[in-house]
Amino acid sequence: MAKINDNGTLREANCSEELMAMRDSLDVLGGKWKLIILRFLTNRTHQVINFKKMQREIDGISAKMLSKELKELENNLLVSRTTQQTKPITVVYAITEYGKSVLPVTETLVNWGLHHREKIIEAIKK
Repeated sequence: MAKINDNGTLREANCSEELMAMRDSLDVLGGKWKLIILRFLTNRTHQVINFKKMQREIDGISAKMLSKELKELENNLLVSRTTQQTKPITVVYAITEYGKSVLPVTETLVNWGLHHREKIIEAIKK
């Protein structure tokens, strides 16, 4: 697997580096909700998304969990939080440009999930 050095050149990552990178990725993106939140925001880039809208449209997520996950995504520069000076004050969320770099990961997971569901349904029918 290729890895980019600080100077921009490519070199091979060793197994230990790959495992550490996987752990780092899972620390940032792991759990039940983070990738779902990122996918939700990616699919709604031209909409104003506030907390309540997300909570209503992401089935099964509690307000406490959504708040926690959004804060972690914001801390990792994947989501932006903007306070609008309206009455009452409105807070809107959006995926950042850096957050969009996760899009290939979510796309791969969606495609794998669709394929896996078909395989399981086929196996059950047999």
